[in-house]
Amino acid sequence: MFKNISFTGKTGLIILVIIATLVIISFVRHKVCCSREQKLLTPLGELVEIEGHNMSIYTGGDGDKTLVFMSGAGTCSPILDFKSLYSSLSDDYRIVVVEKLGYGFSDVVDESRDIDTILSQTRMAIERAGIEGPYVLCPHSMSGLEALYWAQKYPEEVEAVVGLDMAVPDYYDEMKINIPVMKLGEYAARLGIMRWIPSLAESDAIKYGTLSEKEKEIYRAVFYQRTATVTMIDEAKAVKSNAAIVKENGIPHVPMLLFISDGSGGTGFTREEWRRIPKEYISGCDSANYIELDCPHYVHDHEYEKISEEIRSFIQ
Repeated sequence: MFKNISFTGKTGLIILVIIATLVIISFVRHKVCCSREQKLLTPLGELVEIEGHNMSIYTGGDGDKTLVFMSGAGTCSPILDFKSLYSSLSDDYRIVVVEKLGYGFSDVVDESRDIDTILSQTRMAIERAGIEGPYVLCPHSMSGLEALYWAQKYPEEVEAVVGLDMAVPDYYDEMKINIPVMKLGEYAARLGIMRWIPSLAESDAIKYGTLSEKEKEIYRAVFYQRTATVTMIDEAKAVKSNAAIVKENGIPHVPMLLFISDGSGGTGFTREEWRRIPKEYISGCDSANYIELDCPHYVHDHEYEKISEEIRSFIQ
């Protein structure tokens, strides 16, 4: 019996040594790859200092109206993720893409992500980039909360809201936020484990959008450094309380056009639930409308041509 126990103990130790060795190999490989990819990571926009941190903001295009694109949770490279859509609008509109702290080329921070802080940083970044309002806000997913809060607090700055399958507060009443799984994702990203599954870096923007081969390379390089960041996890921890604040303030009375997906692509809702909730949310607003799209959650990567046409009609 004691021989069996000894054998089991040795086997367990060998397994631990093998796992530790594989993790070390993965981490070293990750660091070598990051070093090689550094040449791809020149900021695509301007870096502005916000509260002691660098925040990335892209500006382009030309026109009387300014479209501000705001990314959802976990979108590692907002500037590239939205490009298929905004590149078809930039001839006639001023384009702004804000990369929140923890995203894209912005700094990663472990600080409060309450909605007042997030909105304040976004507004400061736009101001320091010299972009004046009012703005047409174009939020995707979770940033819908920030856009609605912006319209609630500063209605004079918001000309309209174009929701790109954006979240509304009621989604978060039932949504489960699995922080332990997100923390595992953070460790997997830091240790380079995600590099062993290359398909994880193939975003909808890469697979279905209009990015060039060089831009796809950049997107992948950003992915390996801006996936499941501590800032993103802090956002997830705060999202239910942020949603409650937005819900308490009521629906803002600004023109709204919501593009609603079929709920696939990671929302966690059925098609019927995903579509019902935003339609009920805007039902009390006379200046709000919606368009249903038969595509996954990242609507701007799948239906950018149709969305571009509808935006032009909506804000002309």
